[in-house]
Amino acid sequence: MSVLLEFSMFPTSDECREGASVSKQVSRVIDAIDKSGVNYQLTPMGTVVETDTMKEALNIIELAYEQLEGCERVYSSLKFDIRKNTKNRLKTKIQSVKRNLNREINT
Repeated sequence: MSVLLEFSMFPTSDECREGASVSKQVSRVIDAIDKSGVNYQLTPMGTVVETDTMKEALNIIELAYEQLEGCERVYSSLKFDIRKNTKNRLKTKIQSVKRNLNREINT
C-alpha cells in the first residue's frame, strides 16, 4: 500500500512566530520528518510524505505536532491519497505526468 499525505502545519499564535514568518518552526518539523526516515518532498505550500500504512502517516502528523507543542495555537491542513498494491508514488506520479507531457509535445 502507498499512503501519500500532503500537509501543512504551522503555529498561528504570536509567541511562536517572528512577525509573519513561520519558517523557523516549519524547519523544526521538516528536520523531524527527515530524521524519521520516511520519503518526503518539501514544497512551497506544504510537505508530501509517503508511507506504507495510514498509521505511519498519522504518526508523522503527531511527530510534526510535537515540534510545535509549545505553541498555543497550531493550524494544519491534510490530504491523503491511499492506494493498494503500489509503492514509490512520490516519484512515479510525477514521472507519469512528465511522460504524458512528452507525448503531448511530440504529437
